[in-house]
Amino acid sequence: MEEKLKSEGKCLFCNETFAKAGIMRHLKMHLAQIAKTGKKGNSYLVKVDNDPRWNGLPYFLYLWINGNAKMEDFDAFLREIWLECCGHMSKFTDKSFKREMSMGSYDIMDAFDFFEQGKVKQYEKIMEDFGEIPMSRAINKVFAKGKKYEYEYDYGSSTILQIEVMEEYPFAAPKKMVLLSRNEPLEIRCDMCHTEIAEVACTVHIYEEEGKFCSKCAKKHAKVCSDFADYASATIVNSPRMGVCGYEGGVIDIERDGIFNKK
Repeated sequence: MEEKLKSEGKCLFCNETFAKAGIMRHLKMHLAQIAKTGKKGNSYLVKVDNDPRWNGLPYFLYLWINGNAKMEDFDAFLREIWLECCGHMSKFTDKSFKREMSMGSYDIMDAFDFFEQGKVKQYEKIMEDFGEIPMSRAINKVFAKGKKYEYEYDYGSSTILQIEVMEEYPFAAPKKMVLLSRNEPLEIRCDMCHTEIAEVACTVHIYEEEGKFCSKCAKKHAKVCSDFADYASATIVNSPRMGVCGYEGGVIDIERDGIFNKK
């Protein structure tokens, strides 16, 4: 059922709504108009997708990112809109550049030791040998049209995102990160009655057959799942981090961060 969920987003330039498959073409039209009057610089149209290997729900973001921003600014934005729960570590990886987990006299544990000691430059230098992109690196030193990256938040209960640079522009964005569109709340229905919109999830069973419930069926699930009644109840939110590690929602674009609203 989840594979058939309709994914659409609202263009935040003009508030028109489009299917995921068609919105990029529309966003490019707006950005082409800005090119006529835009301030000289460089910027990028970037698509962020939920990794289908981790759950199949069709979440997406379209961002307009200024070239003088840093990867740490991108990291902070992703955390604030979709991910942040407990201050976990995160990383960007160039998908075309992967190496083994040991390099010469250093290995991955040396890097983590440096990180814990607050030696950020040493940590980044080692991790770059494993394909990781330093958070201090400027966007315009990393991004190019057609390039693909992977982002991981939380190395334990990981949330993985896929990133693609769709276009590069010779003009600046008005700020470091501009949200152009995100998927509207998905029409996720209750796994028990299959009729009502799901409002709450069981974090123990969220990606199983019986993990998301309307308020009425949640009471039934609580009778057979002591974890749910005790600690495993989580509000449905519009994020691939939903139900993981106590995540409760973002702080950016809150109006689109809740459950599906019947119109």
